[in-house]
Amino acid sequence: MGEATPDMALRGKTIVITGAASGIGRALAFGFLAEGAAVLAADISEEGLAGLASRGASTQLTDVAEREQVEALIARAVAETGRIDALFNNAGYGARKRVEDTAPGSFEKMIAVHLFGALHGMRAAIPRMRAQGCGRIINTLSRAAEVSAPGQAAYSSAKAALWALTRAAAHETADCDILVNGLIPGPTNTGIWGRDMPRLQSADAVYPTARLLATLPAGGASGQVFWNEKPYPLMDPANEVPKGL
Repeated sequence: MGEATPDMALRGKTIVITGAASGIGRALAFGFLAEGAAVLAADISEEGLAGLASRGASTQLTDVAEREQVEALIARAVAETGRIDALFNNAGYGARKRVEDTAPGSFEKMIAVHLFGALHGMRAAIPRMRAQGCGRIINTLSRAAEVSAPGQAAYSSAKAALWALTRAAAHETADCDILVNGLIPGPTNTGIWGRDMPRLQSADAVYPTARLLATLPAGGASGQVFWNEKPYPLMDPANEVPKGL
């Protein structure tokens, strides 16, 4: 992908975003569309995707927990544009339950969406990125990956596992120009926790970091986590969990 001037860095690039119908994913889709990228937006919400289609995105109903659906998503991106420059594994949801109160299957569903959803996408995208000679993969993480608040056992476990998967994939693709990184949005006002939190940042605030990771030059960072456009020191006990995360 290489470095480019800001007004041309994304023009003609193909960006695939899961969980794109609302919140952070929607904000990223609008940001990349505004810079001339071809965006393939995926989600389980047909209504939410309709708003993106009206703005020029290609859309596809996709349950990322289903491997075949994710494989079809990646295949469509390549069939329509000939390539996939960046994959954002962003689909996810929140839930607060103590371990003892977790309903059978709910913990597993959280892992299926956050962890296996990203795995399905990476497994389908990496061979195509190798064939084209480059690619960027960005996995949406959370501070919950390192410090789990009460009631977040499932969510924290899923994000911690995704962080490990991100690092492993980065090592495995170090022989080519595929960079795999994590993105911590920070406390953001989305519907993931089921309530409005206006004191938190808007979803639009996440776009600059997402853009940075999608346009990293060859030899750039890989296997790292970024927050506010900077590498983030995960597992630093001095970092306190922001309230509302």
